Amino acid sequence: MDMELAFSGWSGILILVIYGFIMLGVGIVTYLRNKGIHQSLEEYYLGGRGLGVMVLFFTFFATQYSGNTVVGYPPSAYRQGFEYLVSVPFFIMIIVAYLLFAPRLYSMGKKYKLVTPAQWFEKRFKSKAVTILASFLMLYGLGNYLLEQLVAIGQGVDGLTGGTVPYQVGVIFFVVIMIIYGWLGGMRSVAYTDTMQGIALLLGVFMLLIGSIVYFGGLPTSADYMQAYSPEKLGIPEGPGLVNWFGMLVLIGIGAAVYPHAIQRIFAAKSERALKQSFSRMAWMPFLTAGVVFIIGIIGINAYPDLSTGESEQLVGMMASAIANQNALFYWAMILLFGGVIAAIVSTADSVLLTFSSIVSNDLYGSYINPEASEQKKLLVGKLVGVAAVGILVWVAWYPPGTLYQIFVLKFELLIQIAPALILGLYWNRLHTKAVFAGMLTGTIAASVMTLAGISFLGLANGLWGLLLNLIICVVGSMVMSVSVMEEKEAKQVIGM
Repeated sequence: MDMELAFSGWSGILILVIYGFIMLGVGIVTYLRNKGIHQSLEEYYLGGRGLGVMVLFFTFFATQYSGNTVVGYPPSAYRQGFEYLVSVPFFIMIIVAYLLFAPRLYSMGKKYKLVTPAQWFEKRFKSKAVTILASFLMLYGLGNYLLEQLVAIGQGVDGLTGGTVPYQVGVIFFVVIMIIYGWLGGMRSVAYTDTMQGIALLLGVFMLLIGSIVYFGGLPTSADYMQAYSPEKLGIPEGPGLVNWFGMLVLIGIGAAVYPHAIQRIFAAKSERALKQSFSRMAWMPFLTAGVVFIIGIIGINAYPDLSTGESEQLVGMMASAIANQNALFYWAMILLFGGVIAAIVSTADSVLLTFSSIVSNDLYGSYINPEASEQKKLLVGKLVGVAAVGILVWVAWYPPGTLYQIFVLKFELLIQIAPALILGLYWNRLHTKAVFAGMLTGTIAASVMTLAGISFLGLANGLWGLLLNLIICVVGSMVMSVSVMEEKEAKQVIGM
């Protein structure tokens, strides 16, 4: 996520310090306001199940649209042209996937007072094997995603300050602030900072769009340029390209919807009505966020023609730098934008960290290591393990193991394997526990082996082949294996069907 900007280092440092201390302030205020409230697992990890429509909307928004969307998607649109319009349906598919299970999962969460997604697996299947496997898959996905955000924070700070603040210092600064406000206020702090960061990001993106249209010309200008010099960028994919489109739609649509930190936001909703209203607002965001940054990337084709792949990765920074040099209004708007980008990345990281610690404290430590532990002890263990995990990931992020895209895709390959058990388990009372475990394990092994061996079929992501095997085993296995009357009755009591 390169952001080589022609801004002076001091202005970038100033805005980052301001953003950092606002986040810290949110944590302190949240802590003081709730000082007299017993900090239970439900209060700390779900905000007391009291998130209203607007806060819920912005925390979902911050979960789905990281700062990487703003700086990573325009370069892809620049290189692929109108073919990259598929990025908008990516996010529409996430909303569609949510609607398949979120309202019903909310009802289950409220009925059984679920705090983590792993608790649903335990309640539904009553299997230690299923719960532990699902927990480890979720922890892997969360750890992977958190690493991605830490790398992005470092690159963003380095770019915004023109190298004045080194990559590693930027990571440490925001990680310390994130840990402090998360430790103090839990989900409430995270949700409130998400709201602040979401507003900053949206305002900044639209200022970048306006500046791009004013100073570089709009879509018609870029379309005329492409027609004359890059006609291949006006077309749509054929054959293998369409298969890859479809595969990525399914992988990202389902994979992002079953993010453990997204599921916790479902549990944190004040009511089912608030949840549905937040989704109705989220339905517009693919057009207002992914659609807008797609247009910015297309405008960049005319603004900076013939960039190499490496150079195109700096497209947003180059465009923002040119716009910022026009006048003071756009200068500070672009500074706020890139500060907002980094803040949005931090907001995604804090959500991931909170859910990571909840799974460790409640589902692994609380259920299997020390079942007699009090809620306060579980919370402390979760917080400490979260800090330790961040420490390990910061060490890894010091020397990033691969590109952000490679890290991004890898987490979906395994995380998506929890989808059949999660979604089918909500509706099908004959879903067999052994088939669920066998499917999840087989899908995980298949996706892992194919990825490590570099095997690929038909251009589809390896996680999808694992998911297909997983789903077949779940469905066919459940049809073949006999379910006792008692097991079916218990399942029917749990899901109410």
